[in-house]
Amino acid sequence: MEDIEDLLVGNGVGGVPSGFRLPLGSVGFNPKQSKNKPNLEKKSYIQDSVIPGTQTIYMKTFGCSHNQSDSEYMAGQLAAFGYLLSDNPEEADLWLINTCTVKSPSQSAMDTLLTKGRSSKKSLVVAGCVPQGSRDLKELEGVSIVGVQQIDRVVEVVEETLKGHEVRLLNRKTLPALDLPKVRKNKFVEILPINVGCLGACTYCKTKHARGHLGSYTVDSLVGRVRTVKAEGVKEIWLSSEDTGAYGRDIGVTLPILLNAIVSELPPDGSTMLRIGMTNPPYILEHLKEMADVLRHPCVFSFLHVPVQSGSDSILSAMNREYTVSEFRTVVDTLTELVPGMQIATDIICGFPGETDEDFAQTVSLIQEYRFSQVHISQFYPRPGTPAARMKKVPSAVVKKRSRELTSIFEAFTPYNGMEGRVERIWINEIATDGIHLVGHTKGYVQVLVIAPRSLMGMSAIVKITSVGRWSVFGELIETLNQINDDIPLKEEKFSPAKCSPCSVPGEICACSTEPETCACEPQSCEGKISMEGGSVSRKDMLPEDQNSQSLVKWLLRKRKNYRQKMAENETALGSKKKEERDQRSVNSWDLVDRILLGGIFVSIFTILALILHLGFW
Repeated sequence: MEDIEDLLVGNGVGGVPSGFRLPLGSVGFNPKQSKNKPNLEKKSYIQDSVIPGTQTIYMKTFGCSHNQSDSEYMAGQLAAFGYLLSDNPEEADLWLINTCTVKSPSQSAMDTLLTKGRSSKKSLVVAGCVPQGSRDLKELEGVSIVGVQQIDRVVEVVEETLKGHEVRLLNRKTLPALDLPKVRKNKFVEILPINVGCLGACTYCKTKHARGHLGSYTVDSLVGRVRTVKAEGVKEIWLSSEDTGAYGRDIGVTLPILLNAIVSELPPDGSTMLRIGMTNPPYILEHLKEMADVLRHPCVFSFLHVPVQSGSDSILSAMNREYTVSEFRTVVDTLTELVPGMQIATDIICGFPGETDEDFAQTVSLIQEYRFSQVHISQFYPRPGTPAARMKKVPSAVVKKRSRELTSIFEAFTPYNGMEGRVERIWINEIATDGIHLVGHTKGYVQVLVIAPRSLMGMSAIVKITSVGRWSVFGELIETLNQINDDIPLKEEKFSPAKCSPCSVPGEICACSTEPETCACEPQSCEGKISMEGGSVSRKDMLPEDQNSQSLVKWLLRKRKNYRQKMAENETALGSKKKEERDQRSVNSWDLVDRILLGGIFVSIFTILALILHLGFW
């Protein structure tokens, strides 16, 4: 089927601005017809029974953090239009599958999901790198497609698919806007794509076919996005792309320029942290000192993902990686020397075509020398359409053997030995899968598990490392930093304050409430109770406008409380004699009032009696 843009040209619609929702008549689609019944009469393509924005959508995401960001943007647009997002595929009307083409297993998982969706009679939309890089796949027949640069039009595709039409949006255009609605998987983490595509031409890479050549967002647009998400309560910003190090080379800027601009926007107390994404060695070699300066910054994690892929220069040449093992060593050695506590993760592909035992031995030697705390080990998978798919393959049994051997060597490392007893600052943004521990990370992005109240989510803390494991360490909470809610004390145990500042004005926002809501108490007392698991409700759970309004009200309440305290102090300074005189005058004034009221009663009674007598004689 043709792309929707091609159909629009044929319909005389012309181009439309990014983000503009096309009228129904201008959307090209392929209507599905029944195979069993002849098409005796022409039916309208528009099904009146389908009301857009009322259905339930199930989303499944495969692949990298860039794909996850794309899914969050698509989810945000669908939710903004009224669609309900669900984690339960069975209750959904439509499945939206965001795919990854890096390895064969992820594409096979997509195929399995599509088969299941078809058997369940679900409407299907496929997004991501698989359809963009291989649009003619047989598995994609009969499903709608959203290209990687068309995610801002996902609502249109979903609408038409729910009506039974097949829609394809694959043509490349300008980069999607960064300010689209977004539903984050983790509300404390913003995955920020800084560019799409890359400058490389690796012989094994299929992603290049999907994401294309390098296209960078401007520094101003990225800094603007950082300001926005910081105001929304985000506590970690992950820069993401196919190659972070190549950023800006197409628009005349460099990665250090962007990083310094972003860091200048982050709070100086380190309450919001920056994590730099994966970068290939060639594009940061000339900026190593500048990169080290940024990685040392208190608001930047001292962590970098630098894939080496092989310890053999001959294999790196066959991969067309554009660097040598020596240059990779330069990157690692320089950063670890200049950045205290620097942690580097890397990738290895086992069994690339032409890899000999000697080549593999050099890879093993490199990994053993540096003993990286994180190594992503993968078997080679030939991807259709890539040069490596046509190379002579290493026998699969040998590939598996090498993968198991390297994995065994890596898992024997103990990278966190020596951390026990150390005191570290961590940033807590996740809940562990056991549902008991919270997950934090040190500045070197070492994973720390702590038992603490969930109110610490999105906050920073000082912990003492009590024990170490292979993949993470365990810590004991010592102190909480940059507490978000200053009005309610943070404690580890559950608590329920019985009373709070009186609400003197009915209908105002109550200072004891955890949310902006109308106070239902009388002017004299406020018995509102809070039952919270482990601490305060922070401003990160509120919209920015709610934060501002509540801050203003709380400021006024504090001013009123301070005023009352000053009045009480002034009264004390007057002395007991003057106070007694004022009290006596108060009593006397009330006596006068009583006399007036009593006189009024007598006058009323006399008037009533006079009227009765008058009417009786009349």
